[in-house]
Amino acid sequence: MDQVRIFALGGLDENGKNMFVVEVNEAIILIEAGLKFPDSDQLGVEFVIPDFSYLIKNKDRVKGIFITHGHDDVIAALPYLLKQIKIPVYTGALTANILHDMLKKEGIRDVKIHKIKRTSRQNVGGVTVRTFPMTHAYPDNFGVAIESSQGYIVYTGEFIIDYDVLEEEYMCDLNELSEIGKKGVLCLLNESVSADKEGHTAPKHRITNLIEPIFEGAEHRIVISAYRQSLFRIIEIIDLARKFNRKIFFYDKELRALLNQMEILGYYKLPREIELTEKQFDDAMDDVVVLISDSGKNLFRKIQNIAMHEDKNINFRSDDTIIIASPVVSGTELEAANMENEVYKEGGKLFSLKSKTVYSMHPSSEDLKMMLYLFKPKYYIPVKGEYRHLVVNANLATKMGYRPDKIVILDNGQIAAFENKVLKSVADHIELEDTMIDGKENWDVTGVVLKDRELLSTDGVMIVGVSIDAKTKKIIGGPDVQTRGLIYLKDADYIVKEVGNICENTIEAEVKDHVYENLATRTNIRDKVTKYLMKETGKRPMVLPVIIEINNKA
Repeated sequence: MDQVRIFALGGLDENGKNMFVVEVNEAIILIEAGLKFPDSDQLGVEFVIPDFSYLIKNKDRVKGIFITHGHDDVIAALPYLLKQIKIPVYTGALTANILHDMLKKEGIRDVKIHKIKRTSRQNVGGVTVRTFPMTHAYPDNFGVAIESSQGYIVYTGEFIIDYDVLEEEYMCDLNELSEIGKKGVLCLLNESVSADKEGHTAPKHRITNLIEPIFEGAEHRIVISAYRQSLFRIIEIIDLARKFNRKIFFYDKELRALLNQMEILGYYKLPREIELTEKQFDDAMDDVVVLISDSGKNLFRKIQNIAMHEDKNINFRSDDTIIIASPVVSGTELEAANMENEVYKEGGKLFSLKSKTVYSMHPSSEDLKMMLYLFKPKYYIPVKGEYRHLVVNANLATKMGYRPDKIVILDNGQIAAFENKVLKSVADHIELEDTMIDGKENWDVTGVVLKDRELLSTDGVMIVGVSIDAKTKKIIGGPDVQTRGLIYLKDADYIVKEVGNICENTIEAEVKDHVYENLATRTNIRDKVTKYLMKETGKRPMVLPVIIEINNKA
């Protein structure tokens, strides 16, 4: 019977950075490769992606990766993985087109992208993988069922149950799910982030009924925000603009390109008569909808820049109706608060949709129960969410009659090993470290770097420079002491003088004892100065001693 191992490289006890690994004998099948936004103390970090070390070490066993849809939390880390190992990618048509452009920008070639139907069967490294349609904010979304002699390993992905969705690219096929369930499911991986919400997510994911009265009451321009990848919600906004005979301007070229891709695939046709191009748009226009979009915290930063008059093309006006239709997601709280504060200063009418009123398109408790009912798995693994979400999801399974020994809550890197349709062990663990991305090119941000940034942000920096004769090691210039963010130098002459004395005395003593070595001496100066500053100021700044050795020919 096949050996099965299941674990996550991200997505457990956190929001985002989703990546799940299923091993059937020697074959490794991957699902998702996403990012998450950094915590507030991860200064200067743009986003965080999974640790790929295990995959790189076992690259010959990795047979393919399935990307269920095009949201950042499941796709944005993929280029970083494909730079390390070239593996086939299986995804829907729209996501494949977006991914093709993404890899082209990153200069990544020789990667096979398979455009698959939402209901499909794939042979990946000798393992049969089925996909099945699920409803989400992004078209072409699907779940994954990996076949083994122990039963299917099913990953539902991100989804909701909405019987009012009739568009084929969004519809869920419950018959397909039921058929997989009848064939036997070893393990079901169900997302958890909205497990604490009662009932079904639908229809609370729709915003039309909430913002239509605002459109109706708006006498002048409407400015509305939405996450770029929330295509379901963006189409609601477009349809409302058309209903109220308003022109619409897309203040985001990437969103416009995404809508163009949808049109090419026949998923949605934007009414040309209501669109304003960049050349046609004027900030003085009145009867218009300006749709501002971006991803994550960048959306809130963009709106804040407009409110602070730092955008060259658009400014808020006092008669604007401003709708924040993009509820705060984890990791964007600070940016959202700063944005809202600046928008209020502009004096327009502000309407902000809250996450308690508008649900994101993730499964609530009854949606999750339906998956358990249809698939009837032997084991249940809650995924995607903070630990409290995983526990709530697990409790739902107990209410459905599952014993605690059939419910597995894992940590990232913790391996669930199955033999003969029985969970044998969760003892093995892969050591993981988050990979923190500092901009697109430089992505080697270690804990040491973050610690340095924390010091700089709280206690400042002191630079101590001195020049010495390269041959005699006598001091010929300095010491010169500069600080930033620590003390006001005019009020602390005695500190500057003492730091200079420490520097001189340390160099002279080590030269006299014949133990002087540039790097070691700088380390000693740093330690002594740090202790002195802690005693005098109560702060521990970053101390950077600089010893320049000069060939003094005179």
